[in-house]
Amino acid sequence: MSKFLIVGLGNIGQDYAGTRHNIGFDVADAIVQKHAGSYRSDRLADVAEISLRGKILTIIKPTTYMNLSGKAVKYWMDKLKIPLEHVLIIVDDLALPISKIRLRSSGSGAGHNGLASIEELLQTQQYPRLRFGIGNNFPKGRQVDFVLGRWSAEEAPLIKKKIEKCAEIIESWVLSGIERTMNEANKLEFTL
Repeated sequence: MSKFLIVGLGNIGQDYAGTRHNIGFDVADAIVQKHAGSYRSDRLADVAEISLRGKILTIIKPTTYMNLSGKAVKYWMDKLKIPLEHVLIIVDDLALPISKIRLRSSGSGAGHNGLASIEELLQTQQYPRLRFGIGNNFPKGRQVDFVLGRWSAEEAPLIKKKIEKCAEIIESWVLSGIERTMNEANKLEFTL
């Protein structure tokens, strides 16, 4: 029985709900809802388990806050004995336009505190990640406000569409592997 760990990065609490920085939580929620799963509060994370064609997917939303995400990832990887290549981190990405997502088998944290924490605790950059483009439409010096801000009314329908597609991409990654899924996912261009 193959096991997978899907990690949506974000910050806990109502202040952060629906913000660009919490898109990892939103994508995690989408796949859990799609498979009629539900979360329970557990060690360092809210945890849901779903089954997909005989494969077990454990989906976590770390409750450690973004900058300590690695603690939750390492704990659940070790507890469930999940190999690195079966871990997928879902993260917001300023460097990608809002119309894009990127699936990668490895790569740098690119200044993202959640990824930096994961790299520090796992001692590697060799883990799959799904980067959700949030764009970088903010004035100089206002990056934090932008990242912790909410989607505009104009952006919301596009984001909903992207979140739903990300749930499909995660399923494809589990069932078809990263190479085939990357070829499909990285070509996508989201428009309304």
